Amino acid sequence: MAPSNTQVFIVDDHPLVREWLSNLLRQSSNLEVTGTAPTSRKGLRAMLASPPDVAIVDLSLQKSSGLELIKEIAEQLPSVRVVILSMHEEIDYVERAVRAGARGYVTKRESTEQIVEAVREVASGQFFASRPILSHLTERMVSSNTQGEVDSLSDRELEVFVRLGSGHSTRRIAKKLHLSIKTVLAYCARIKEKLGHEDAVELVRDAIRWGDRRDQAG
Repeated sequence: MAPSNTQVFIVDDHPLVREWLSNLLRQSSNLEVTGTAPTSRKGLRAMLASPPDVAIVDLSLQKSSGLELIKEIAEQLPSVRVVILSMHEEIDYVERAVRAGARGYVTKRESTEQIVEAVREVASGQFFASRPILSHLTERMVSSNTQGEVDSLSDRELEVFVRLGSGHSTRRIAKKLHLSIKTVLAYCARIKEKLGHEDAVELVRDAIRWGDRRDQAG
């Protein structure tokens, strides 16, 4: 008897990425794309109606966080295994995605072969990440000094903090995350309070230094 196909659902807010992933997976044996969605709400609704074996989720989704979608899938669809496909390479994002319930993490810079491998490995019950990410993740998991002030930030606050450290203005962050500037400023205010910064200049300076340390560590 021929093995049944692994059913895959894709959640990404870029139409070209959804099309590219769909074509890639359909060309691979025993993988079947059952649907795609541009938002977490539409994706979750479709998966609740017809649960796939694997969900490929982008972390940066319109009007929501991919991390929140992972948590909702883990709670409402525990049989669905999640693979993250993201532009984010920072180990903090990887660690939070794993804590939220992701079983695989691939960056959009990886080869197509690794994306297919990730889907197959996760579908078989294994955890998958590229070698550099897996190495850093293992370090963080076994280290006794992994907790820091940044760990007190929520998932969305961390995303804003990382973008501040990359030189993004609050207006640009609002546009990229599909939020109002008022909302981004509220996140910045909470980040300043949690990290003990006096003003926005100190916050941005710390975000840049934190990003530099992560780059050196990576």
